[in-house]
Amino acid sequence: MRPIRVGLLGIGTVGGGTWDVLNRNADEIQRRAGRAIQITVVADKAADVARKKVGKKARVVSDAFEVARAKDVDIVIELIGGYTIAKDLQLEAIKHGKHVVTANKALLATHGNEIFAAAQKKGVMVAFEGAVAGGVPIIKALREGLSANRIEWIAGIINGTSNFILSEMREKGLSFDAALKDAQKRGYAEADPTFDIEGVDAAHKLTILSALAFGVPMQFEKCYREGIQSLTQQDIGYAEQLGYRIKLLGITRRAKKGIELRVHPTLVPTRRLIANVEGVMNAILVKGDAVGPTLYYGAGAGAQPTASAVVADLVDVTRLITADPEHRVPHLAFQPDQLSNTPVLPIEDVETSYYLRMRVADRPGVLADITRILADCRISIESMVQKQQVTGKREVDIVFLTHRAIERDVNAAIRKMGKLKTVLGSIVRIRQESLL
Repeated sequence: MRPIRVGLLGIGTVGGGTWDVLNRNADEIQRRAGRAIQITVVADKAADVARKKVGKKARVVSDAFEVARAKDVDIVIELIGGYTIAKDLQLEAIKHGKHVVTANKALLATHGNEIFAAAQKKGVMVAFEGAVAGGVPIIKALREGLSANRIEWIAGIINGTSNFILSEMREKGLSFDAALKDAQKRGYAEADPTFDIEGVDAAHKLTILSALAFGVPMQFEKCYREGIQSLTQQDIGYAEQLGYRIKLLGITRRAKKGIELRVHPTLVPTRRLIANVEGVMNAILVKGDAVGPTLYYGAGAGAQPTASAVVADLVDVTRLITADPEHRVPHLAFQPDQLSNTPVLPIEDVETSYYLRMRVADRPGVLADITRILADCRISIESMVQKQQVTGKREVDIVFLTHRAIERDVNAAIRKMGKLKTVLGSIVRIRQESLL
């Protein structure tokens, strides 16, 4: 039986890792897949550099579309990234009957519906395990391992850069700016870290997970995003004293009126395993109605971990390449004609618990005014902590932990409390999840 012939688009960090893993473990992979898998052609703009990497084991071209159209290629691996050329290449490969393997979460989150529809029509597969959480097999878990379950919610640390920054702030007492500089120095954060620290990268990944969990189309534009750039050492310290850690979580939950889809800093009880995931590691909690909570942990990025997921996809596609398209695992776990139109809830309709911190004048009646506003807005207080008076001033910090409340009501309460003359400065609000 002839080997499966693979065209690799991009041999940078992840592409290079994929080349290494596939060649290093070739015998083991063949035993698993049932036939050999060989990268026969590599496309890269830096063709000379690529030739040094692959030697005579594969031909090298500079035009990626040549690979997408090649008659002697069965599977195309797209590792170029971005929204434009990568989309055109994937669609071109599908048009020419190629199966596609990709780690491009941004492209799938924004144009996945179009790409999957094209693949379904052509009878080919698009595999994307490497798109979320690097080498952690969360896509396969949702598509196959948990297929007996009605997924209730997912909560994940799915951006290693932001998790590293929060870990450094907590462990070393660094400011956000100092922790970010350290992340950039170590190579964990880009020179422009916007996608990481503002939650965009996590939102791309969460959009994919939500579609798989609930059988809905990709809806990245409806995902609420709030980053970590405004977090202070003060709130991280207060959260720790109250028995919580602050993590940037991607959360998607099945609610009564729709689906929650949100990325934001979140207080998590320190006794939860996910609260103790530090550094650049990823962790994803999935709650199924039959299995209960399950946790998936591992390296969320890097050449070798992501290559592990890419090569696993190659093995899966190779195993199924002769199977009737109707008998393959659907791209988004549910049959294409069975996707739901359940709406994504706006953040104002989300119900959760809250951490509220405010600096107030240290005088009689202040607390009564604040608690009255919270009660009027249907917000119940779980606990309250009053910190020591600010040195040299008649001011004090007050921290409230609330019971579950509707975000719209919390916003109204914050606006009303902010108008009190005794409330000094802005009110800090961080959402809280018990993850039970």
